[in-house]
Amino acid sequence: MPANTASLADVRTLLTEDFLRQFDTPGPRYTSYPTADRFAENFGPQDTLTVLTQLSSGSSAAPLSLYVHIPFCEQLCYYCGCNKIITKHHERAAQYLDYLEAELALVVKSLGAGRPVSQLHFGGGSPTFLSDDELTRVMHAIGTSFQLTPDSEVSIEVDPRTVTPARLAHFRTLGFNRLSFGVQDFDAEVQQAVHRVQSFEMVRDLMQSARELGYVSINADLIYGLPKQTPESFARTVQQIGELRPGRIALYAYAHLPERFKPQRRIHDTDLPAPGNRIAMLGDAITGFLARGYDYIGMDHFALPDDSLAVAKRAGRLHRNFQGYSTQPDCDLVALGVSSIGRVGAAYYQNAKTLPEYYEMLDEGRLPVVRGYALDPDDALRRDVIMALMCQGRLEFEPIERAHGIAVPQYFERELAALQGMVDAGLVQLQQRAIQVTTAGWFLIRAIAMVFDKHLQQAKDRHRFSKVI
Repeated sequence: MPANTASLADVRTLLTEDFLRQFDTPGPRYTSYPTADRFAENFGPQDTLTVLTQLSSGSSAAPLSLYVHIPFCEQLCYYCGCNKIITKHHERAAQYLDYLEAELALVVKSLGAGRPVSQLHFGGGSPTFLSDDELTRVMHAIGTSFQLTPDSEVSIEVDPRTVTPARLAHFRTLGFNRLSFGVQDFDAEVQQAVHRVQSFEMVRDLMQSARELGYVSINADLIYGLPKQTPESFARTVQQIGELRPGRIALYAYAHLPERFKPQRRIHDTDLPAPGNRIAMLGDAITGFLARGYDYIGMDHFALPDDSLAVAKRAGRLHRNFQGYSTQPDCDLVALGVSSIGRVGAAYYQNAKTLPEYYEMLDEGRLPVVRGYALDPDDALRRDVIMALMCQGRLEFEPIERAHGIAVPQYFERELAALQGMVDAGLVQLQQRAIQVTTAGWFLIRAIAMVFDKHLQQAKDRHRFSKVI
């Protein structure tokens, strides 16, 4: 039974602290398989050109997905693990756009101009660091290189502190029809602790303006597990988000990894909520959003029943990419900008993570790709298995066997045996020719997918990943 059909009473019964805690281990979010930690430097610019050229010469004219990374932020948020550059010097953006256009020209040279794009997403950093003229410039460059389909999803991540209703209106003239607001928490003490102060009223007014301007989807990002948060304070944020009624909500667990992310060293361990409180926040948030009429999409996503994401979940058309759950078919993703990750065919690639290296490679006339990964047949098989579980909550053996020429019970004998503990816990059902995720299992879908991750089973250190809870 899919999670969104469970009664609120059922969910409250399921989400006990003991139930959640037993599967609270580090693990990937599976925006890709294999995950980005498996990418290697033996896959570079020439390999990427090869897969792009193969895509251009293929018979399929399926629309692409396009991601653009804008790394700049005016202020540092202490929790952030994204690739970003903190600066108040907005003139740096003009130079970055010069190089972004140079990269775009190299990509189009291999792909050919005019390829259809059904999904365009601007992430960061803070894409709204760019001025209106600069965003216009980027959209013009994309529009002359690709062809946005009439029903394309064009989205941008918004820092509420950097936009006004007038700016949102300008974004609409450029073709943006979806917004994602970075909220994280409305509690004043928490905001001070993470160095991101923005009022409830500011976000409320911007969301209202976005609705009046005709944006078809509005998302709000929240984070639980931040310093100074308590179950009571986060419950107030959940209530306030419920009042704003965005079409989608992304609820992320804060991953405190100060050894990897330098800004997090400004957060004191003693200010972080205890594990029990952290689990309580998650359980209360899930039941709180369900009580307010949201469907649980999977992992950390919620949507109102009439939102396209919820519709896709009910119809079995859910997909997953580097931006999370998506309504778009499983299409090739072309990535632009520093640190961005793309997927073309059976390969992933990632750009240089620093501006000097990104600029240097483009000055040399090369794609700024520094690492990547070419999937072997086992990777492709496991990717299909993991994505079926993550997106549909069910793995039918026959389509997998037909596509990959294997027998699931024999090929995954070890994994099916390892699932027995999750069967006993009520997370999955092992049927004769399928694996079915239960209502309880949807809330721990990452843990289920991890069973089929060969690379993770071989890894010596899982602590580079965030915890499942």
